[in-house]
Order: sequence, then structure tokens, then C-alpha cells
Amino acid sequence: MFLLAFFLKKLIREGTLHIIDASGKKHSFIGTAQPEVTVRFHDSLLPLKLFLKPDLKAGEAFMDGSLTIEGDQDIFDFLFLITKNMEWRKGNAMHLTGGDPYSRFKSWLAQINPIGRSQKNVAHHYDLSGELYDLFLDPDRQYSCAFFKSEEDSLEQAQENKKNIIAAKLLLEEHHEVLDIGCGWGGLALHLNKLSGASVTGVTLSEEQHELANRRVKDHGASGKVHINFQDYRNVTQKFDRVVSVGMFEHVGRRQYQTYFDKVYDSLKDDGVALIHTIGRADGPGSTDPWTIKYIFPGGYAPSLSEISPIIEKAGLYITDMEVWRLHYAKTLREWRRRTCANKKAIVDLYDERFFRMWNFYLASAECAFLNLGHVVFQFQLTKKVDTVPLTRDYIYK
Repeated sequence: MFLLAFFLKKLIREGTLHIIDASGKKHSFIGTAQPEVTVRFHDSLLPLKLFLKPDLKAGEAFMDGSLTIEGDQDIFDFLFLITKNMEWRKGNAMHLTGGDPYSRFKSWLAQINPIGRSQKNVAHHYDLSGELYDLFLDPDRQYSCAFFKSEEDSLEQAQENKKNIIAAKLLLEEHHEVLDIGCGWGGLALHLNKLSGASVTGVTLSEEQHELANRRVKDHGASGKVHINFQDYRNVTQKFDRVVSVGMFEHVGRRQYQTYFDKVYDSLKDDGVALIHTIGRADGPGSTDPWTIKYIFPGGYAPSLSEISPIIEKAGLYITDMEVWRLHYAKTLREWRRRTCANKKAIVDLYDERFFRMWNFYLASAECAFLNLGHVVFQFQLTKKVDTVPLTRDYIYK
């Protein structure tokens, strides 16, 4: 416990953390009175494991039950306290931007995503049981950041807001043909078609998403206008009036950024418009933590603006609009986590207790990343020509 205690004494400046070790001894690390969280270790080796690999072992310990939260608090309270003390702000030495060199190198290797690996990475997460996603997402299965126009907006309304904003930025018309890169379960494609009458072609590497999306297209009577293909975006050859990609760029891999934006350029007609929606980092280049890579998103990475914009420039695309959504994803994740906890029994029946704890840790840690660690959402509107879209932004929110 000595090494971990040495680290925590330096870390905890806001809030109070109590740890009850495996022998029952209580250790307190006091910065301010609130927030106050108590955790219990059930493994005598856990302090050493956490000191050596905190960004992997904390999640694993919670998953296997060797780290539990005391009282009526939960894993979010613990993670919020820890990340609050690692908060991204000028002068905070505990915010380790980019991580250590070894972690950055491993993250770089994980970003090499040829088509075969991309499909395996997608299947790891998106080919989980469809019943799981029904238990915490909105009925349209929007699995990306919603947009809350007011505190009263439900998750369903906020997701509708998001889809409408994207449609507005695409300046859709009935004769347009749209490419949806990483189309998920087809909700956005169907929405864009319903709003404008435009034809939409979606591509996905998830067999589960491909099957359900095509079923939804048929059920909506949109088979002649919406097409969902099981296809890697790199193999698309057709040109489109519009290109949209929501929540997919995080899975491209840094080594493929130029390939991705070159494909966006090649897929657009000369007067075309693209809209790219991605999680990003306000705090500069970094690395995906090893727990998330191992259990949730293998090959995943949230890019900084400084990593994206030079690639867009090299691709020959104008950034005609860029918007940063800050706490909208924290609100989205909070609602997903609330629904996950409310449906604990169903998720345990579907998988097991360990899976439920893993999913809960994933959603809680992601929420904390947006609250404290500089994570945001970027929306880029891109064109080939400088005068393709209006010169003012009024049209977006009308």
C-alpha cells in the first residue's frame, strides 16, 4: 500500500478518498471535504497492481469484484473524484497529456487498421447482442453524442436534435445522393431520407448492424431510397452529393487519417458537402487508455484538432464550419448509464455480472472524460469549393 499511498497523497487535492484495504485498515487521502468516496480492496496485491498500471487495473479490479464502492455511491463517484484531480487545466501536473512513451507507442501500433483488422475491431463492440443496445439507447439506436437544447430535453429529443442539425449542415435536397460512412443501425440514413427525400447509401463493417439496418429500411418502406451495404469505406467508388460520418472516425486509426479524408474528397462531387462528427481532445494528442483498448474499443482513438486539421488541409478540403460540443456527450453518457443501471437484471441475464460491471465502468469513465479530461465532440463541415455553402450560419438552426 506504501507506493499507492505515496501517489495518492500527491494526486488528491480536491475531495477525500478513503480506502479500506484487504486487511480492513482504513487509509484516508484528504484534499477538500467534498466529494467524499470510500472504496474497499478485496485483494492484498491490488495496491501494487494499481500503482504499476492504474489505467488498466482499476477497471479490471472493478470488473472482477476486487475493488468495490462502499455505501450508496457507485463507480462513477470514484472515477469522478480521481479524474477531477487529473482535470485538464493549465498548471495541473497530474494531467498527463499523451501518457508515457510506452503507452503512446502501443497506442500507435493499435491504430494500424487494415480492412481485416477494422472488421474484427468493429465486431468486438458493435456485434454484441442487439438486446443490449435496446436496453440503454433510444429507440432509434443513436450511439453517438446527442444535442441537448435545454435541460428538459429527453434523450430521445436530444438525439432528434442531433440528427436535425446534421441534416441542416448537409443542406439536403431531394435529388441528392448521400454516403453515410459507418451508418450504424441505419437511423440517421432513414432520418435524412425522411426529411429531404434524398437517397442514402450507408456502409458498415458490423454484421449485426447491417442485418438490422436493412430490416429497418424494409419496414420503413424506404428500400428504393436507402441502401445499407456491408462494406469498408475504403472500397467505395461512387461519387456523392453529400458525405456524412457520425461516430466512426474514432475507429479509423491515426495511420489511416489521410486515407480517410482522401476518400471523403474522392467521394464528393465538386459541389458536394461533407459532415464529419467525431469525439475529440481539447488537450492535444494523447493515447487511448489500455483498459478501453482491451475491453471496449480495440483500435479506437479520439483525435485532437491538431491531428485532424493538417490532414484535412492535405486532402484539399475547405473547413467551412467547425463546431465544438462540450458537455453534450457527458449528458448523453449519463442517460445511457442511468438506463444501463435501471436494466441491470436484464443485462446480467443476457451476459453476467462481470459484463454488467464492465459496461458500467465504460460508461462512467467515458462520462468523466468529458467532464474532467478535455474530451469534446468536433463537427466539421467540409467542401471542395469555397462558395458551396452559405457565408453565414443562420441556416443551421432555423
